[in-house]
Amino acid sequence: MHIAEGFLSPAQCVLWYAASAPFVVHGARAVIEESRKSPENKLLLAAAGAFTFVLSAIKLPSVTGSSSHPTGTGLGAVLFRPPVMAFLGSVVMLFQALLLAHGGITTLGANVFSMAIAGPWIGWTVFVLCRRAHLPSTVGIFGAMCCADLGTYCVSSVQLALAHPDAVSGLGGALAKFLGTFAVTQIPLAVMEGLLGVLVFRFLSRVALPDLQRLGVVAHQQPATPEAVRV
Repeated sequence: MHIAEGFLSPAQCVLWYAASAPFVVHGARAVIEESRKSPENKLLLAAAGAFTFVLSAIKLPSVTGSSSHPTGTGLGAVLFRPPVMAFLGSVVMLFQALLLAHGGITTLGANVFSMAIAGPWIGWTVFVLCRRAHLPSTVGIFGAMCCADLGTYCVSSVQLALAHPDAVSGLGGALAKFLGTFAVTQIPLAVMEGLLGVLVFRFLSRVALPDLQRLGVVAHQQPATPEAVRV
């Protein structure tokens, strides 16, 4: 999800910026609307952004010689819906590029698209499907966090494959190579992120129940338990 400077051509950098911009603008409006509608939720909004920043800044060595990161976007997508995370994730990626040398400025559009846009939507979709299947809420939260993480790396693999097709096997061979390097090795970390998401959501259900009720995540008539999460 942190594609560094020089890995994408100028044309691809512009393309990913253009693809990400409408989502980020819409997300900024969603954040403003959420803040105006429910000022009391500002603290939880900030917590969702901070959670994403901290988790995605953790750099762990991968068995393939690269590095792996959690993303932390799945939980925010469940709490505030994916458009909000498009903006919060963009701010996170910008600060990481400037302060931590994670990713780059020219590749920011691609990185935002994979982590702040694709990841949250994938996680949210999994959450909705779990709820419609009447699965326990813990399963939905776990699935959202896990799939948002893994989906981010799958999209990054596609981006890199498009930028560096294999000389012999073309796009398909490059995609298999990048998925094997990034997505497969990300599975254990995605599972751990899913478990962490369940723990965090249980904690929020105890200490911030009114906020979750205002967001419509927990029904008012239900006790402070993740089992009260709505679609």
